[in-house]
Amino acid sequence: MTSYWNKQDFEVFDTPGLEARMGLLVERVRPKFEELGSHYSSFFSATTGDEFFPHVAKHMRRTVNPPNDSWVAFAPHKRGYKAVPHFQIGLWSSHIFIILAVIYEAPNKTTMAQNLLDEGAIAALPEGFVVSGDHMKPDASPLAEMADGELNKLIVRLRDVKKGEFVIGRHISKEEAIKMSEEEFKEFAEETFAALLPVYKTLLQKEKMPQR
Repeated sequence: MTSYWNKQDFEVFDTPGLEARMGLLVERVRPKFEELGSHYSSFFSATTGDEFFPHVAKHMRRTVNPPNDSWVAFAPHKRGYKAVPHFQIGLWSSHIFIILAVIYEAPNKTTMAQNLLDEGAIAALPEGFVVSGDHMKPDASPLAEMADGELNKLIVRLRDVKKGEFVIGRHISKEEAIKMSEEEFKEFAEETFAALLPVYKTLLQKEKMPQR
């Protein structure tokens, strides 16, 4: 069996220096992001009814520090994705993340957070999902292990704090990822995205109309 990901993909992030790391990222990882971008943009366009576009991270603003992670994002906006809820597939040196994210640039995150508080879409997710309040950090908390009220606190922070964020999805450890064939990985990713679509739709709900 040929693995889709390999040790060298993850070792890119151990390479010192911006130029050297970016060179390996472009050579080894970006072609997979480009391919996944095309594949899952079609998936989201078909399942949501909105045209989705891939956005492969270019890390253009970096001048000194090399990136510690990289990704391809999916959103129904051709010019960018950070202002709206978006999906991602990405790598840290330790794992792959397959997520739905609302980050601090989203202007309507107050309403989106309230939608999450009012609906039960997250509670319906199967086991194995993790959440985080910071897309810049690799760590995330398993939903199944969160104490009562802890998830709500994270969503309230998204609503009330300017820098508040909300990231939810699944991780695959480096060790597990390099054992997966392309078919196995894509099936796992599609299952993850399919489970997250009700959460995505909840985020985009308009404010509830007042009852007459």
